[in-house]
Amino acid sequence: MSAEQPVTILLVEDDPGHARLIERNLRRALITNSIVTLSDGQQAVDYLFREDTYAGATHPLPLLLLLDLNLPVLDGTQVLTRLKADTRTKHIPVIILTTTDEPDEIKRCYELGCSVYLTKPVEYEQFAEAMRKLGLFLSIVKLPMGE
Repeated sequence: MSAEQPVTILLVEDDPGHARLIERNLRRALITNSIVTLSDGQQAVDYLFREDTYAGATHPLPLLLLLDLNLPVLDGTQVLTRLKADTRTKHIPVIILTTTDEPDEIKRCYELGCSVYLTKPVEYEQFAEAMRKLGLFLSIVKLPMGE
């Protein structure tokens, strides 16, 4: 992601092991952006809309959202729906990172506005390699500026 546009990556993942693996392999791919990790969908919504715990916060936008679907409190599709329905956040790119590979779920996420849908491999080495490739992809992506 271009240096003239510092982008905070918001990682919403309830499995601490997956979150560490994702961040570690993004760093190995030389992604130096700030990464904020949250563990449930409600925290993500509160962070994005600066509500509840994050009321009055001044964290930066634009963001790139890495979103698991299988989350406690609010699931990933609920977060995606809320994000894309609001003019303040609809421009934020969302990459779904999940173990779910059901065609209907994939179609639904694209219809709701996700930018990319990635299925997390089950095997550790494949998972790590997929996250390294994601980091390489992110290193060349151009993102829209926030509102």
